[in-house]
Amino acid sequence: MAAEDPSVSGVSGRYATALFELARDEKSIDAVKADLDRFEAMLADSVDLKRLVRSPVFSAGEQSRALAAVLDKAGISGVAANFLKVLTANRRLFAVADVIRAFRALVAKFKGEATADVTVAENLSDKNLDALKTALKSVTGKDVALNVNVDPSIIGGLVVKLGSRMVDSSLRTKLNSIKHAMKEAG
Repeated sequence: MAAEDPSVSGVSGRYATALFELARDEKSIDAVKADLDRFEAMLADSVDLKRLVRSPVFSAGEQSRALAAVLDKAGISGVAANFLKVLTANRRLFAVADVIRAFRALVAKFKGEATADVTVAENLSDKNLDALKTALKSVTGKDVALNVNVDPSIIGGLVVKLGSRMVDSSLRTKLNSIKHAMKEAG
């Protein structure tokens, strides 16, 4: 299964595939996905947690103890917690973001969903997110899960990547093309 999807490859793909197959067998795909989403949100919000995950300075024991405390505080248990502990014990916690991304791709494929990476200058309202999902569903014919990234440097507009297709309507790109056209005209 992992070899069929280019976004699910390498070490992170193997871990994600193993987790997906376990979650599918345990009929807990949605629960595992929710726990991983919660862990990813915590990772995005905490500099200390990022340091714990990425730094090779911490021993496996230190990482395991700290991760156990974080998971307990967050209420993450079961398959997802055990999986994160295995990643830590195998000294692969640094790859957790890629594993989560690959797991999401496997879940989307299993559920017949498409996944779009969307970059915006600022957070979108629920109304705008729903409108974007509806527009993408009309193009793909599938439900579309959104991975939204906020990047103020695009100034405005948005960049949508759906599979191999990309639509860039960001102001930064438009300004760069105008700048390039002016250089050629001058």
